[in-house]
Amino acid sequence: MTGAAPALTPVPPGRVALAPASVFSPAQERMLHLARTYPVDRALAVFRANAGLDTRGAPPPGTWEDHGHPQEEPWSAEDYPGREQARTANLLRGHYAGHLLSMLAKAHAATGEELLRGKAHALVAGLAEVQQALAATGRYSHPGFLAAYGEWQFSRLEELAPYGEIWAPYYTTHKIMAGLLDAHELTGSSLALEVLEGMGRWVHHRLAPLDPGHRQRMWSLYIAGEFGGMNETLARLAALTGEGLFLETARMFDQENLLEAGAAGRDVLDGMHANQHLPQLIGYLHEHDLTGEDRYLRTAIALFDQVVPGRMYAHGGSGESELWGPAGTVAGDIGHRNAETCVAYDLVKLARLLLARTGEEKYAAYLERALTNQVAGSRRAVDSEVSPEVTYMFPVHPGAVREYDNAGTCCGGTGLENHVTYPEGLALEAPGQLWLPLLTDADIDARTAGLRLRVRTAGALGGRAEIEVLDAAADADADAVDDSAVALHLRIPRWAGAGARVRVVLADAASIGSAEASTGPAARPAPAADAEEPTLQPGTFHVLPRRWRAGDRVELDLPAAPVAVPTIDDPDLHSIETGPTVWLARSEQSTTLGLPLRGLRRLDGSLTGARIAPDAQGMPLLELAGLPFEPTWSGAEARYHLYVRAADDEVAFAGTASGVPERRSAEGTTLLAEVWAEPAPADRAAFLERVLDVAAQRLRTGLLSRDEARAVLEAAARADIDGSGAEAGGAPDAAPTPEPALTPEPAPSAGAAAPAGPELSALLARLPAVDARAIPPTVRIVLDAQPAASGWFTSAVHADLEVLGAEAAARELRLDTVRWQEAHGPIAVPEGVHRIEARVRTAGGATAHAVREVAVDTVPPASTARVKDLGSAWEITLDATDETSGLDRIQWEGPGTFWGTFHEAFVRTLTDTEQVLEFAATDRAGNQEPRQRLVLPALPG
Repeated sequence: MTGAAPALTPVPPGRVALAPASVFSPAQERMLHLARTYPVDRALAVFRANAGLDTRGAPPPGTWEDHGHPQEEPWSAEDYPGREQARTANLLRGHYAGHLLSMLAKAHAATGEELLRGKAHALVAGLAEVQQALAATGRYSHPGFLAAYGEWQFSRLEELAPYGEIWAPYYTTHKIMAGLLDAHELTGSSLALEVLEGMGRWVHHRLAPLDPGHRQRMWSLYIAGEFGGMNETLARLAALTGEGLFLETARMFDQENLLEAGAAGRDVLDGMHANQHLPQLIGYLHEHDLTGEDRYLRTAIALFDQVVPGRMYAHGGSGESELWGPAGTVAGDIGHRNAETCVAYDLVKLARLLLARTGEEKYAAYLERALTNQVAGSRRAVDSEVSPEVTYMFPVHPGAVREYDNAGTCCGGTGLENHVTYPEGLALEAPGQLWLPLLTDADIDARTAGLRLRVRTAGALGGRAEIEVLDAAADADADAVDDSAVALHLRIPRWAGAGARVRVVLADAASIGSAEASTGPAARPAPAADAEEPTLQPGTFHVLPRRWRAGDRVELDLPAAPVAVPTIDDPDLHSIETGPTVWLARSEQSTTLGLPLRGLRRLDGSLTGARIAPDAQGMPLLELAGLPFEPTWSGAEARYHLYVRAADDEVAFAGTASGVPERRSAEGTTLLAEVWAEPAPADRAAFLERVLDVAAQRLRTGLLSRDEARAVLEAAARADIDGSGAEAGGAPDAAPTPEPALTPEPAPSAGAAAPAGPELSALLARLPAVDARAIPPTVRIVLDAQPAASGWFTSAVHADLEVLGAEAAARELRLDTVRWQEAHGPIAVPEGVHRIEARVRTAGGATAHAVREVAVDTVPPASTARVKDLGSAWEITLDATDETSGLDRIQWEGPGTFWGTFHEAFVRTLTDTEQVLEFAATDRAGNQEPRQRLVLPALPG
């Protein structure tokens, strides 16, 4: 086996300790509590039951990780009775135990706690006992077989059985094997390696006789052919043992069509199952390490680039209903089931590996975004001894809710690992190098690089960070010069912009500018009193090579303010972000919120009038335009909006109002949208020039009167658009100006004269001389009903026009993309989400436009109950559909229970009397159906 090792190696988790102030610490501590308290016997229950061993009274974790059907047997390929006769259930069982084993091993590696090591070894011993018991039956094809069900799922996959009859058997195998590998590498379990090698040989035994083309057809099957990261674990096993058989087996999982497309840079992801293919890319990198074949690396890089940023939501997630959408589509792919947490888990793993192999900052930027937002935010802010309390989806639609718990599901399994692996990749090292791709409060012992550091930050909203050298190899050798130099690579995030600053403070000298640190000799220079600060390039790693000593410090200023970031495919839809943190607007409304984002914007993208303050528990909250926001990593349970829409009613600049209404052109654009169109103005002069150009064009086309154009220019000149406190014709204030209030400051009415300095006078003089035209009328779309708290209209609603100002000669309405029609009176708005456009023309030719989005759902959802007869009990599943606003929840109650929310299938034991269960569904608009009834019969006799 030949290949190229990664250039950088992560500092091992045991040498990276999160400090309590880290944004990741709360979720890590809660998951460590679960690791310390969750009984290993519960994870082993499904394995022991399958092998005929005593389950020791332990119940399985539940949901997907539950016992099979009472009539199910651990069939082999030979005695499987066939799909029509076989009664099965929970065919993914066993995967969760693999994740739990990985969590225990990684938690031990991070903390050094012997309790966690002992639990990992107990789980390994239980799996080894099951493997031996299965082998002793002589029922299966190889003694290495290990599962919580029979071998029949694998034989049926080889016969191309669909999802429904089987459920991703190699996916489960991968989770078990990955857990065993982690247990061996991180806790030193030799027994884990023994069990793992047996499983690897069994996999080779099954796959080697198959034609390669047939294997390709197996892997192409939706879900049934999903195999997780089998190629990753087998390649790592090959590297560990040096056995070529395991690398050969890893390559049997190569999906040739994906490799061909990826290596050629073709995007084939539309409609693909995201979490079925991301783990393959991780495996390809390990195969590249062993073989040196470039196509593996090229494919991993290409597909990552096709997901990030073109299919990535603001919090780092991707996919709708577990599938990728079209390239370059974010807003257009928002549904009700976005951003599976497993996808973020695998993208984070992939980004860590690519960063170590390439050193490219874009992978560090993704890690910061995904870990800070989707991953940290996927853990509910409560302790639990039975559930990981994590999300399956982290949805991004308006009025979404995080649904926590997920014990036994795929995302419950990856969630176990997510929150004990934050230290992985926080620091990377090589001889003479130490890379810090993500700054969070932590202590780092980088022994290869020869530095021990303490990192402290102002939190997850940007600001000051300090890196202190606690110990350095150079201290041990006072005569060393060049050989003891370490190049510290510090990431300068894009969000810090031009305000980023770095300063080196030596323990034995005054502070110095880092220009010397980055370009001078490795020996310690004398401080220069007039040292210039270097120019830091956001989106790169800044390098500080130096012979570091204990007590040296690096101070980083990474300023950040709330900014509105548009989606890649809809410039009106924005996420609100501060530094690495994405904010969630708190609102019960389930239609898109509109905020005056463009009228609050400054040149650097920051929003005036924003206020950040901690709540009673110390959680930072943002208030913007009267709306409260919480950070994604809050772990809260309230409804939220990840995206809000720019919806300005009045032209304003950095909170300075003009008194002029925003009007849409015939193309649907507004004045502010045109001013801030990319590339946005870079400085104050360019901004004023852009405003002049836009105002002049709108004056020519009748969208502004001359008085309105003047008022727009006056507001632009008065606005503190660059945060300097300067006005046109004046100099910056001596002291910083107060932050503008949330409500834009009052402005002269349109046409009122304001004092004009020379610069403003010059701008006004350049307004074009055009024939006097009437001021276009103001037109509004009015509705004859009030929406529910959700923002949806749940009763019939009609739309009409309201025209203020000039007399309208022609009034027209358009619903969605149908042709314009004369508006003679109110029109009924049908069910669904609709874009209503209005167009009004005066006798003088002036035209005004208006647009309004209206969401109507007057029909409640319809629910049904499905039951599975288990003999003395019924398993009950409640389903519901809503074609318009979407399902919000199903609630139910029965004897001895309260009116609660349905989450997953539940079992009710039959009694001597009938039992009546009631249930009802509610949609996102707020409609609730009448209660339905399900009657459970009494036990016979």
